[in-house]
Amino acid sequence: MRRFAEGEGPSPDPAGSHFERRIRSFQPRRSRVTLSQGDALRRLWPKWGIEIDGKQRLDLAEMFEGRPVVLEIGFGMGEATAQMAADDPDTGILAVDVHTPGQGNLLALAERNGLDNVRVANGDAIILLTEMLRPDALDGVRVYFPDPWPKKRHHKRRIIQPEFLTLAAARLKPGGFLHCATDWEEYAEQMLEVLEAHPDFTNSQPDGGYTPRPAFRPLTRFEGKGLDKDHVVHDLIFLRGTEETD
Repeated sequence: MRRFAEGEGPSPDPAGSHFERRIRSFQPRRSRVTLSQGDALRRLWPKWGIEIDGKQRLDLAEMFEGRPVVLEIGFGMGEATAQMAADDPDTGILAVDVHTPGQGNLLALAERNGLDNVRVANGDAIILLTEMLRPDALDGVRVYFPDPWPKKRHHKRRIIQPEFLTLAAARLKPGGFLHCATDWEEYAEQMLEVLEAHPDFTNSQPDGGYTPRPAFRPLTRFEGKGLDKDHVVHDLIFLRGTEETD
């Protein structure tokens, strides 16, 4: 694996011991990076990279020059993120992941396509939401194809839980959206159940249920593999209520 000297690229554990180790919904993956990904990380991380260390509050208005901002949690290799950024240059995307090759790939795509509306954050999205974002800072949150943790004893690791929804609602502006997508049928059912039950969110579908696949969500590599296996993909788009969130 390509290793980075201090200051060269993303840290393997940006929050360090500053926060109690909770149950995590992800597994850090500092796997092998290609030469082009490593080059992008070394050159572009100081410009477009953010360490989720929990020590600072981010000024998203300054960072994205006043654009509305969407938080994307988990972006894989970044192709879909880059496509959405290119299709909607007036929206800022704060993309969070712990996969080093994907971080490098997204930075390279952003540079290649002139995408100045993308920032790449490294670390735990829960620490980012809890410690580094102000209330009502976000216009949307995207969680596409999160780890389904299929074994029952691991279901507590799934990110879409009531506690996460309460935290996300506190960081969303009134009327802001939470958009989830999964090809894991049982997880989709759980997502729908906890979202329908949460007092801070309302289903964007007047009759309830899942949302038809929106045209703005690109087909991801991971999604394509699932479709090849006859998996059914479910989208869920819920809106934060207009009442003030504590």
